[in-house]
Amino acid sequence: MSATWKTANRDMFAAFMCDDAALDVLRPVTVDMGWQPEKCNKGGLRNAIQSLSIAASPAILMVDLSESGDPLSDINALAEVCEPGTVVIAVGQVNDVRLYRDLLASGIQDYLLKPLTPGQVRDALVQAQAIFASPKSADGSTAKRHVSTAVVGTRGGVGASTVATSLAWLFSSDHRLPTALLDLDVHFGTGALTLDLEPGRGLTDAIDNPSRIDGLFIERAMIRANDNLAILSAEAPISAPLMTDGSAFVQLEEEFRHAFEMTMIDLPRNMLINFPHLLADVNMVVVVTELTLAGARDAIRLLSWLKTNAKHAETVVVANKVHSGIGEISRSDFEASIERKINYIVPYDIKAAANAAKLGQTFVAANRATKAGAALRDLGSAIIASGTDGEVVEAKGKGKAKDKPAKGGDKDGGAPAKTSLLGKFDFKKILTSGKAKAGTPA
Repeated sequence: MSATWKTANRDMFAAFMCDDAALDVLRPVTVDMGWQPEKCNKGGLRNAIQSLSIAASPAILMVDLSESGDPLSDINALAEVCEPGTVVIAVGQVNDVRLYRDLLASGIQDYLLKPLTPGQVRDALVQAQAIFASPKSADGSTAKRHVSTAVVGTRGGVGASTVATSLAWLFSSDHRLPTALLDLDVHFGTGALTLDLEPGRGLTDAIDNPSRIDGLFIERAMIRANDNLAILSAEAPISAPLMTDGSAFVQLEEEFRHAFEMTMIDLPRNMLINFPHLLADVNMVVVVTELTLAGARDAIRLLSWLKTNAKHAETVVVANKVHSGIGEISRSDFEASIERKINYIVPYDIKAAANAAKLGQTFVAANRATKAGAALRDLGSAIIASGTDGEVVEAKGKGKAKDKPAKGGDKDGGAPAKTSLLGKFDFKKILTSGKAKAGTPA
């Protein structure tokens, strides 16, 4: 209850007192402070917990512990519903130094002993207001970095959600970074399913009521996967179309920047088309594809779009489900088509995927020893490093390539605007490559 959070959409003061005598002292003081006396409510700590469980907590909260049998336990219950950043002043009738110290250690700003006096209350509120309003001198030096990454699949089924959930889990588990996973496939999202969780109604509530989105909403709406990973997902009814202008998603990303160090967005292609502003503050875009003709075509289109509409974001190309044998298109042909190198190769491993599904874990969590898992860990490390030096750091080893354009491409890996789509594919080379491997001259 002592962290610094924003005060938007929050009342400045509220109080919950057990008796009329305390309220009679408190109300005139609140009027002098310029606050509404109606915010002084009858009822103690339990009433405060009940009220704050359905409403945003104020900047300054005064609660009465007189009717509490176990004040420390009840204060902990209050902390679960009280938004971080709220300055809490406790009032009670037990004159015990040990209790006073324990309450301060639990995050309480001050403890006032009954019977209350106007001067005593005024001094406590003035100090609380000063503490809350004063600028934190260490904010500039201790500001946490934030890396926002969007994962986009060139086509359905290429494994973009598998990559997104694996990266989010790596950030939170291996690197111990507070991470938010936002699954924007509102009707068919698998983020929560992959983590063996119920998606809840957090995302649909945010879409329906964007004005409710604040720090408290984020804290209550997101589902915890582990100590450092929270997910916002949905399984909206198919009969309920998505009715939004996208402002809710942008506001969610803004709150994530304040509450987490890493944001992972599982971004379906249709959401990218309908709400291009979702990438306005994204640091990196991971384009996941398969080495197929359709995958190459859509990778060209996505990379070209990103070059025009998200110049600020670093782009990484990941080839997923890559077979060890002959595929539809070879890696070299694919790279020639998209006019840039593939950054990471994730081998096809159906046994590993089945194992993760059976265990109810992310792919990388269930398959640490596999080559596919190693490739995803390298990608995760590169994304974290990009938050420090501003560019993708390639890991050395098989399956990684420096992000340089192929011959004829530009530095950003995008397609030249005047080149036709069919011109990207050397169909003759693709069709004759199989014969060449069999000994027939191409």
